[in-house]
Amino acid sequence: MCTAATYQTKDFYFGRNLDYEFGYGETVTFTPRHYPFQLNGLGVLDQHYAILGMACVQNNYPLYYDAINEKGLCIAGLNFVGNAWYCKDEPGKDNVAQFELIPWLLGRCATVQDARTLLDRMNLVDTPFCEGMPVASLHWMIADHHECITLESTKDGLHVYDNPAGVLTNNPPFPTAAV
Repeated sequence: MCTAATYQTKDFYFGRNLDYEFGYGETVTFTPRHYPFQLNGLGVLDQHYAILGMACVQNNYPLYYDAINEKGLCIAGLNFVGNAWYCKDEPGKDNVAQFELIPWLLGRCATVQDARTLLDRMNLVDTPFCEGMPVASLHWMIADHHECITLESTKDGLHVYDNPAGVLTNNPPFPTAAV
């Protein structure tokens, strides 16, 4: 089971383990500022913060498992099989594919509060990265040195939960896991 956790002393720590029985060629990956991310339906994101994390790089595109940006905002995606649900494009929303979420948020946000603002107008869509690569069933922990949230997209919508414990595992859904 994967687990992501934060730890706050005078410093801030964020980490996760990746318990998976096989790999996809993941590696430590650095994306410099202004690297052009081609986003489905949102054009090119080329004005963004630098990002460092673990990713499987496909066609020069980093598919991040977890990462941190130069401002200290961190995100980890953990398995959420059987509960994750993504939508079709919705007019008037920022339609972000599941695999675009980490660079989209880390590229544009310095804090969890910034991320909350973007998430208010986001629609997480079921677009796969490429043919033959299914959409990953994930939920995410997003944290900075001040606060931590959990993001889940389920059949009943997109949910942002305060996560004062700063811990997330795979299943069950966050409200159940937090009890």
